[in-house]
Amino acid sequence: MYRIVLSENFQKELKKNIKKDPKLWSKVVKTLKFLSKDINHLSLRLHKLSGKENWSISVSKSYRIMFNIENDILFCAKFGTHDEVY
Repeated sequence: MYRIVLSENFQKELKKNIKKDPKLWSKVVKTLKFLSKDINHLSLRLHKLSGKENWSISVSKSYRIMFNIENDILFCAKFGTHDEVY
């Protein structure tokens, strides 16, 4: 089981996007629960980003979470649409 840490930037981006789409909050919570329990859960569509030590998962068709892994800690660095995160 992983511990999840949300960066200030991640939290700011999340709040901004939840104002646009309030239903997004429940999707993010569900995604982070899956992530903490089973990083390879199929619904997350986990993939490593090329040339970096960062990973990406899908929250929905539009939204992504970018994070890196340090020991048992998942540090969520960015949140947003595909274009915003990459």
